Amino acid sequence: MAETGNLHFRKGDWLAVALVLALALAVLLCFLPDRSGLARAEIYLDGEPFKTVSLSEDQTFTVEGQYCNEITVSNGAIAFTHSDCPSQDCVHSGEIRDAGRILVCLPNKVEIRVVSAESDVDFVVG
Repeated sequence: MAETGNLHFRKGDWLAVALVLALALAVLLCFLPDRSGLARAEIYLDGEPFKTVSLSEDQTFTVEGQYCNEITVSNGAIAFTHSDCPSQDCVHSGEIRDAGRILVCLPNKVEIRVVSAESDVDFVVG
């Protein structure tokens, strides 16, 4: 018999390819960041809960303790945008949007934690 060298896919082959692609898609979806609007930020002043805000609503508010911090929520992220504390490290730390991230203003004892209803992350290092 002569071999033609042509490969032909059978139904089982197509099913196996579809299964591998479906598994790859499922793994990819598990590792995508949460952008569903369920993320929220919890703000603490001197270790006590101060306010909880949704990251899906743009807003600006102030937290007054020993110093005054202006906090802005915009485009799904939260950040310290102004502070009258001496070092201004909190303002220069940028914005956060992913569950487990934390921003802190040490002189004013303000902490911002991003949390998600579906996340079991306590905090992120690095």
